[in-house]
Amino acid sequence: MKEKVDLLNKDYESKTAQELLAAVLADFGKHLVVASSLGAEDQVITDMVLKLYPKARIFILDTGRLHQETYAVIDASMKKYGHNYEIYFPDTKSVQDMVSQKGMNHFYTSVDNRKECCFFRKVEPINRVLGSADAWVTGLRATQSVTRTTLQKAEWDLGHEMIKLNPLADWSDEDVWAYIHKNDVPVNALHEQGYPSIGCAPCTRAIEPGEDLRAGRWWWESADQKECGLHVVDGKLVRKSNEKKESFD
Repeated sequence: MKEKVDLLNKDYESKTAQELLAAVLADFGKHLVVASSLGAEDQVITDMVLKLYPKARIFILDTGRLHQETYAVIDASMKKYGHNYEIYFPDTKSVQDMVSQKGMNHFYTSVDNRKECCFFRKVEPINRVLGSADAWVTGLRATQSVTRTTLQKAEWDLGHEMIKLNPLADWSDEDVWAYIHKNDVPVNALHEQGYPSIGCAPCTRAIEPGEDLRAGRWWWESADQKECGLHVVDGKLVRKSNEKKESFD
């Protein structure tokens, strides 16, 4: 599979994000799903994809702890594009048991507890949706954090055994916002309040000038721990192939 990913990256290297998405839609069609956390990058991807294919599958993970501003983006986007998202929720019993045993905010007490919370609220639901697809698209960018510096436009998702595509891998923050302003893309109001990266409300804060773009995510942890598990396999950040893993332990 490494050879296939290498060929895709060679093909995608000179393509714009729109050209890459057009190629991906042609290659995978209805077997492709697009992940959206409603952040700025994912809103750009949503705008591009729906202009190419209005019936594209775009899914959202509603963890039950999102900001009200994030829900407002869902409504604004549905109104603008006339598109219905696939919205996935955590398994009720798993979350009930977790908070009953450990409390509502146990994720602050250790990395293991935080990853457990992320697993039940994000990883398990995404496993359900990706089980119905052959490839998925994300809004990840290489410059977002130290955990993403080796990001490529095409990767092999070892955990789900499928192709993962990152059309904005080489985009800058300026590129993202230039596209948003030019295309009147709906965005989360929290971005203007100093939140460049937005996740669950208890785990997200505004950043200070000069801080890393993802400094506001799980801010009580070290920078190399800051992934929720959606892009991690067995505690390791997986890039390129089965042979290269960057440990989070």
